[in-house]
Amino acid sequence: MSGRPRILIASRLFPPEVSAGAFRLGALARSLHERGDGIVVLTTRPPRHAPQTADAPGVDVRRWPVLRDRGGNVRGYIQYLSYDAPLFFRLLFSSFDVAVAESPPTTGLVVTAVATLRRKPVVYYAADVWTDGVISMGAPAPVIAVMRWMERTVLRRAQAIVSVSDEVTERLVALDADRTRIETVGNGIDTSIFTPDAVPPTGVDPYFVYTGTMSEWQQPDLFIRALALIAEEEPAARIRFFGQGAVEADLRSLAEEIVPGRVEFGGVVSPQESASWIRGATAALVSIVPGIGYDFARPTKTYAAAAVGTPVLFAGPETGARLVRDADLGTSVDFDAESVAAAMRELLAEECSGRTAEQRTVRAAWARANVSLTAVAERVAAVTSQVRERRTTKIGPARPARSGSDERPFA
Repeated sequence: MSGRPRILIASRLFPPEVSAGAFRLGALARSLHERGDGIVVLTTRPPRHAPQTADAPGVDVRRWPVLRDRGGNVRGYIQYLSYDAPLFFRLLFSSFDVAVAESPPTTGLVVTAVATLRRKPVVYYAADVWTDGVISMGAPAPVIAVMRWMERTVLRRAQAIVSVSDEVTERLVALDADRTRIETVGNGIDTSIFTPDAVPPTGVDPYFVYTGTMSEWQQPDLFIRALALIAEEEPAARIRFFGQGAVEADLRSLAEEIVPGRVEFGGVVSPQESASWIRGATAALVSIVPGIGYDFARPTKTYAAAAVGTPVLFAGPETGARLVRDADLGTSVDFDAESVAAAMRELLAEECSGRTAEQRTVRAAWARANVSLTAVAERVAAVTSQVRERRTTKIGPARPARSGSDERPFA
């Protein structure tokens, strides 16, 4: 790396860990490396269940042991601290020209503090709005206040902010982020893995598939309750869950109680295996609970299904519903079991009629054109390169654009 600019990525999530954040940052590291930058990643040791894969060639990945919950996640205040506290000292002794900080804001605050001490610029990758998240979970007022202060501090001091959607951008502005320093790059999926060419499983009954995190703000028990409503008329239909999360045990108990033998849990699987199961599904299940602070979200699950060409069954707020509806990616319904059950009947019928197969190439083509993770990573890499090129000796909030000006540093 001698003589090359050094970009440092700080994140608790990085491949081979299986998560949208890990995929996003893995793609960014590859894109920056292809631009000729030297890449250092300060991350965690992956959980035991993570796929065994080699790090990307040319990327210097430095891992640190952290505390994980029973599901293997770095999720919770103590778990975050086990990564963030050592990160402060790791950053002090790492050489870099620009730091890219991924959420949560605790990590962003540590990176911002060290970068300020060392007079280095920071790019903050805002895939979510954590203040909204803690509010939605009913956190105590002091916790919300602290999270809001941390998030605002990081946003105000970042030389550039990368947002994954227009909706997230608006929430960041509401937290006092300078709109002129936000670049909305979108979100994406690896269309070289999630493709219609993925080989579906054979010898299985018709099934709906749910992949990824099973959390309180998704409440995927909705789909199990809907399956129970059509269980007698569709005796072969199943649901297969892949991933993990805080409500997994509750889902298992509910399934055993109301649809015994009809719901299967496959644990965390590799992206390739996930693509295979999505490819063979009647539809991919995606949900967001309305009104708890995540109405703006566009789940990556939607993109994964589209890239494979499998229809989405989305239950939740208008933002996610509009994405499915406008791009004809499947069916969107209200967040209630009866509506989901009706959509399940419709999608099973479409599969039998051949319409699902007819639409597969159209949906996959939309994904390649609109949500390629490689294209998203290239946009983030371009922002990072601009920050590096514009770097000055004074590190702090960029000077806001003049009133009435449409100047955007990263347009």
